[in-house]
Amino acid sequence: MASINMKFSSHTSPCTQTIISDHIPGRTLFSFADWLIISLKHHNRQRTAETYEAALSSFKKFNNGHDIMLNSITPSVIEQYEIHLRERGVRPNTSSFYMRILRAIYNRAVSNGVTRQRNPFRNVYTGVGQTVKRALPLADIKRIKNLDLTDEPKAGYARDMFLLSFLLRGMSFIDMAFLRKTDLFNGQIIYRRRKTGRLLSIAWTREMQLIIDRYPQNSTCYLLPIITGHVADERTAYLNATYNINHNLKKVAQMAGVAMPLTMYCARHSWASAAKAKGIPLHIISEGMGHASETTTQIYLASLDTSIIDNANNLIISSI
Repeated sequence: MASINMKFSSHTSPCTQTIISDHIPGRTLFSFADWLIISLKHHNRQRTAETYEAALSSFKKFNNGHDIMLNSITPSVIEQYEIHLRERGVRPNTSSFYMRILRAIYNRAVSNGVTRQRNPFRNVYTGVGQTVKRALPLADIKRIKNLDLTDEPKAGYARDMFLLSFLLRGMSFIDMAFLRKTDLFNGQIIYRRRKTGRLLSIAWTREMQLIIDRYPQNSTCYLLPIITGHVADERTAYLNATYNINHNLKKVAQMAGVAMPLTMYCARHSWASAAKAKGIPLHIISEGMGHASETTTQIYLASLDTSIIDNANNLIISSI
């Protein structure tokens, strides 16, 4: 490997030092990360690619846009980056998110033989701390459900998508947006989570159908009225829908007297919280939401009868 020239600009403080290094294609952080991002997009893992892009953009700001050799990423460099984030008011969980993504990129470089493992992230925080509560009690869900939004069609649509997510066992909005009409068959929605690839089955209920019946028949291949037009960039259409719905959910929350900032993601947290409050076992909740993690791996060794999960969901639906 060519020799490394690494220096620090003298006009900056230690926490904003610029790391400048020779560029060897494929052996620098930016070039290797860009290669990974292209590969992720090619394999239709758009969301993961976006998280990589976000972490890379953050590191670029820290390093004043300068690339760095992968074998020049040391514990000291990463500690400087953590200080940089903290001084700019970045919250610990967000800082940890960037660190975990960068660590994943680095580890991929190691596994590809691009650099040697030096464990540069060993001294920085990469955990997940407790966040602000995002779960609504069932009383708030009921108030949101019972709002008369006849004269507020945008808010009504946002409310309906929120309720659908809740009724669908806290289904993530991206999975909702890309549900196909063919995914609904014989009273069951069968789909794969875009995040984990897990195959899930959910009973289609009368409450779900009543919401869909409020909207004109979707002319696309998609089941729900989210991506409703034949557009060239469906990902952008989904992102625009996410923004608009979350914006209008603020009005819904205000009208329902809900103090918590309301977003689509709250529906997922709320379903899990409601299930727990109903005494539904944790392993059924995990299976119902399609979680995939080290702590739930053992649970998935023996697949649950989906009727058990659907019965759990019916308990929740009948409560609102």
